[in-house]
Amino acid sequence: MFRNTYQGGFLSILYSCGSSPLELWDMHVKNGYIRRITDEEIKSLALEIAGTNVATTYIYCPAFPKKELGIKLPFLIIIIKNMKKYFTFEITILDDKNMHRRFRVSNFQSTTRIRPFSTSMPIGLSGGWNQIQFNLSDFTRRAYGTNYIETTRMQIHANCRIRRVYFADRLYSEDELPEEFKLFLPMHRKKCVREEDVLKKPTLILEKVPSVEPIIEPKVEEILELPVTKEPDLIEKAIPDVRAEEVEEIIIKKDEEEKEEGAEEAGEEAEEAEEEAEEEAEEAEEEAEVVEETEEAEEEVEKEEEEIKVEETVVAEEEEVEPVAATREYEVEEEEKEDILEDEDEEDENEENEREAEE
Repeated sequence: MFRNTYQGGFLSILYSCGSSPLELWDMHVKNGYIRRITDEEIKSLALEIAGTNVATTYIYCPAFPKKELGIKLPFLIIIIKNMKKYFTFEITILDDKNMHRRFRVSNFQSTTRIRPFSTSMPIGLSGGWNQIQFNLSDFTRRAYGTNYIETTRMQIHANCRIRRVYFADRLYSEDELPEEFKLFLPMHRKKCVREEDVLKKPTLILEKVPSVEPIIEPKVEEILELPVTKEPDLIEKAIPDVRAEEVEEIIIKKDEEEKEEGAEEAGEEAEEAEEEAEEEAEEAEEEAEVVEETEEAEEEVEKEEEEIKVEETVVAEEEEVEPVAATREYEVEEEEKEDILEDEDEEDENEENEREAEE
């Protein structure tokens, strides 16, 4: 999607205050909801993702499975609110070995697990709004010993509120960030001594909130527990707690299903390749038969031409022989005529001699 575009500075892929915040995203909702609400803490719009199961309610980008983001900026920044519930997000990258690696970050895991194609790690979020800064290049190098090339896909699961998701070429200080990439909190201004007697509406002054970098710990011995409030809100009543083991089982099942789907697709591709090979073999056989037929036809034509040539030579020889035979017959006839004339002359002489003798 962004591979052929200029990538420098900041590249935002989700902004909750925009006209269509999920323009590049698609959603999957089961036993939950995804909606845009007004957060009381920042007095602004935020995208809320909530569900009874972390693995079944999420948003993903790009919306089409065959497309890829193609973002080469190495830093991922997510402005997110801690809802004091289980939360996870996934990001898929491509390294210099042309391998797709997936990083899964969650607040219900206690240890880091590095697998050939997937790495899961814990994250600690403070109360309220947080700014997650994820160095994709550094984590790819430390986990797999390869170089980060680009980001291909991303998923954000329940339960959280999202303000903005963007990529950057480096980490910027609060003064260097543009105004639209900052998070502001309202604060009531203190009244002066003279203003205490005057009844006026309290004014709001916006105060800058410093960015909080959650520490992604490689190994944690203690298991994270959710703080329980005395008066749970409506969402906490509607959404029961889910154990971390169940969430891991669901995620593992999901990975197995994806592997099975990949194996089925590979089998279908192999069958298609076999069918294509059979078709090509049949076509080659047909072409060989056609070539043989053409060769046989050419041989027959050559034989016919040779026979015609032989007949022509025989006819020519016969034509040459006929005049010789005719001349011979003519000579024989002339000799026979001469003999007949000589015989006739002799007969005439004999008759004259006989007549003279009689006289």
